[in-house]
Amino acid sequence: MDCLKDLNLSKELIILLPLSINANIFKVKRKLQNTPKTWLITGVAGFIGSNLLETLLKLNQNVVGLDNFETGSQRNIDQAIACANDALRADNRLLDTASFTFIEGDIRKLEDCQKAMIFYPSPSEKEGTPVDYVLHEAALGSVPRSVEDPIKTNMSNIDGFLNMLIAARDAKVKRFIYAASSSAYGDHPDLPKVEEKIGNPLSPYSVTKLVNELYAQVFARTYGFKSIGLRYFNIFGRRQNPNGAYAAVIPKWIDAILQGKTVYINGDGTTSRDFCYVDNAVQMNLLAATVENEEATNQVYNCAVGDRTSLSELYALLLDGLIDDDRPLTADLIYRDFREGDVKHSLADISKASNLLGYQATHRITEGLNEAMAWYLDNLINEESV
Repeated sequence: MDCLKDLNLSKELIILLPLSINANIFKVKRKLQNTPKTWLITGVAGFIGSNLLETLLKLNQNVVGLDNFETGSQRNIDQAIACANDALRADNRLLDTASFTFIEGDIRKLEDCQKAMIFYPSPSEKEGTPVDYVLHEAALGSVPRSVEDPIKTNMSNIDGFLNMLIAARDAKVKRFIYAASSSAYGDHPDLPKVEEKIGNPLSPYSVTKLVNELYAQVFARTYGFKSIGLRYFNIFGRRQNPNGAYAAVIPKWIDAILQGKTVYINGDGTTSRDFCYVDNAVQMNLLAATVENEEATNQVYNCAVGDRTSLSELYALLLDGLIDDDRPLTADLIYRDFREGDVKHSLADISKASNLLGYQATHRITEGLNEAMAWYLDNLINEESV
């Protein structure tokens, strides 16, 4: 397993940080280490959720995890805990095994959402600690999945979201951070995408994500509830499953190339995306949860890099990263029809997140691919050899 360890930086070293390091997030992490909080991560067994778990455990936070394992896995949780433990051990610290509690539950059930709002360090404890911050990642993602089964997508992404809002409101959490989506921009033609300008939704999935934003606005006006939505733009990285029916393009292509299978490009290859490494998404979640400027709350932000890569360019980058003298690459490349519900180009303006949250992308696509590739090579090759 390739566990990426946080740097242990002194105040003197911060001024020597390279441009790819965001000093704001290090200040936040240091403050959290000194004054630990209690967090709830929904979808904790998923790709982004498990990366959030890993980071929070490294910071000695108390975490409640909620998941029904429909798309996530126990393996993701186990790897997140192991990586956090390795990082802490390297820094001569120990992971408190009681700092994480897991609830196997479903956001479509209000009682499960309510149960997750209290942290109990052990089953025998009668007095728990209320959750301070909610990081709501649980949802049924994927445009094609929503086209295939809009009812199921609606139940998870709208009914489940409303359940979480109600449970969090009643528990009086300090901040509710939720996974919004770049699909909210729909058919709006402008590039880069600016938060205030959206078009008509192009899929049932994008409808559900827009409804999430509307519900968050209503809860802010009606109940004084504090939330922030992060419109994710093509997040990728370690623990992103390449084997699911609705896998994202990067893990799916890496897996296909390694196994000598066919790589399919929807369209002519000029379709472009703002690919964002998962560490950028983790950073923005922490900044959003802890931002002290009240004007930054009850907003939505683009979670991206502010750069775009075409699918043809992405394929070339992946091939370049996977070339190995001992591993011949024989994957075929086939172009096929553009996928229903997709947009041709996507590029984010991240100035709002930079100005109000202090966000700065630490990984562009090449840096993110270098780290993600190490994880995929370690995990996929090991799986094939078992």
